[in-house]
Amino acid sequence: MAKTAVQDAVAPARKNGAATPQTSADAIETGTLQAWYREMVLIRVFEENARAAYQQGKIGGFVHLYIGQEAVSTGLIAARQPIDRVVTAYRDHGVAISCGISANQVMAELLGKATGTSGGK
Repeated sequence: MAKTAVQDAVAPARKNGAATPQTSADAIETGTLQAWYREMVLIRVFEENARAAYQQGKIGGFVHLYIGQEAVSTGLIAARQPIDRVVTAYRDHGVAISCGISANQVMAELLGKATGTSGGK
């Protein structure tokens, strides 16, 4: 099974019985790092817009923001294998975006629009 860029870059090595990274971010291609950074910025901007929409009363219920956790979903999805499944409960907007669902579709879901992932239901 092919390894991901993350797994190649931080292959575990044994040191005093604990797994430690062998390499640093220098081992990951610049283009990959830039893509991850853009994704984290997209998620942050999305969350700031979601907060504004909630404060304006455009989103019903409550919004659990993902601000400060952008690297979690970006790294998680970058490292997963094709057989891995992702299950979330809440604060999952960033995960959805990292999985490839468009930010527009995720926002439409929060707003209860038919163009959201649940079709407005």
